[in-house]
Amino acid sequence: MTLITGIDHIQIEAPGACEAAGRAFFGDFLKLPELPKPPVLAARGGVWFGLPDGRQLHIGVTDNFVPRTKGHPALRCADLDAFARRAAEYGIVVRADTELAPLRRVFLEDPWGNRLEVIEA
Repeated sequence: MTLITGIDHIQIEAPGACEAAGRAFFGDFLKLPELPKPPVLAARGGVWFGLPDGRQLHIGVTDNFVPRTKGHPALRCADLDAFARRAAEYGIVVRADTELAPLRRVFLEDPWGNRLEVIEA
């Protein structure tokens, strides 16, 4: 019997007062819907977003924040070329990676310098 059945959510760390940048990047650019945080957690800051499959992406405030430049979430998209064009429209740099070809993927940074991966799937 498998004890773990899947992933419920991922959390990305960010510095204090990250909410506006988080909404611009994850809400406006990535088009993820913002989710209400439970009142007991809302006072801590941060912002939550829904993913199309029902999972969630949480932005959590971390004291003494340091960007994560290796460990990262990998998000999926249906059209990596369209994703790259949208990123360019928002002035976001994406770096194509071919190490796992024919898998298509890019790397980018969130507003706080955390590494993100986007895979065409």
